[in-house]
Amino acid sequence: MGRRSRTRTARLVAVVLGIALLTGCGDDGYEPAGPFRPLPEGAPPEVGRPPETVPPGGPAQPGAGEEGGDPNVVASGLAVPTGLVLLPDGSAIVGERETGRLLQVFPDRSPAKELMTVPGIDTAGDGGLLGLALSPTFPEDGLLFAYVSTATDNRVVRFPIGGTPNPVLTGIPRGEVGNGGGLMTGLDGNLYVGTGDAGNPALAADPNSLAGKVLRIDVFGRPVGGPSPVFSRGHRDVTGLCQDEERTYATDESREGPDELDVVVEQGDAAAPPLATVLPEEGGLGGCAAGFGTVFLGALDGQRVHVLTLDDEGDPVDDATDEVLGGRYGRLRTVVLDAEGALWVTTSNRDGVGQPAEDDDKVLRIRPPGGQPNSPL
Repeated sequence: MGRRSRTRTARLVAVVLGIALLTGCGDDGYEPAGPFRPLPEGAPPEVGRPPETVPPGGPAQPGAGEEGGDPNVVASGLAVPTGLVLLPDGSAIVGERETGRLLQVFPDRSPAKELMTVPGIDTAGDGGLLGLALSPTFPEDGLLFAYVSTATDNRVVRFPIGGTPNPVLTGIPRGEVGNGGGLMTGLDGNLYVGTGDAGNPALAADPNSLAGKVLRIDVFGRPVGGPSPVFSRGHRDVTGLCQDEERTYATDESREGPDELDVVVEQGDAAAPPLATVLPEEGGLGGCAAGFGTVFLGALDGQRVHVLTLDDEGDPVDDATDEVLGGRYGRLRTVVLDAEGALWVTTSNRDGVGQPAEDDDKVLRIRPPGGQPNSPL
């Protein structure tokens, strides 16, 4: 094993151990109850046409049981799972882009639990339910946020489980392509929203447009730090956002040329040199997760998770990336690191581009090094 490989392996192990030490995983089952529930603030988004892609029969299921099947598969039979957020008890909520359905999935591969369907989603082009985030005070208020496409715009809505989605931020330009969909609760307690240029690159440079931007708002949709929610501009199609202790990152998907991983700087411009680029045949970036000097990038066209190791200055080690899961599960989108250092990944094979297996789409949980011998990490 060369020096560079040893360095990357050591950094990956450090990611796992650091995350496991910082947070623990609760033993109690998830209960979405809390002392605060907001009153309805408005009607749901306009109802779009019915989704063209549906699950291959019934609610999502786990793998084939503890004694058989792929132990990395925690749920299967979904329709293009996109947004995924981790709950305090160690389980996760995943949203289906094509249907708006939300399901709770479990690391022990218990049967998935259907929670609700977010109404009013329009799936034309690359629209749909594109991102999920937890309220920064989720244990108290039980609120989720979603980035969704309607018939007229892209928007951020909030809701309790089983409740009516209330508008938080509306009027994000809607197109047949370039609808973005990055959504993240930042370490500062604010929401970060990644948008696309809606197929019109001029909008990304327009300071008066919400398209082609990373936006920063509070949980009520108000701008943070100024009169405008624009945090950075000049992006093409922000499909994923993530943070580590030092920086905020955005995956910027290109319709032509390489995809980019950008460091997002307040009042910055994405025209600045990216942190890393990914060739089109290896790209189609759909999500990112970051921590302790490593960034994980889900790639649709590349059918892999890129693993980018950063040095002490935050620059890529040798300008290169490693990868995991190459070609094993098809098109990969959302990636999230959990409290035990495991990587949750959603597949996207029923999106009209991929070649789905009978039990697609799936939610994967890849155990950290040393946990299971079959772990690709």
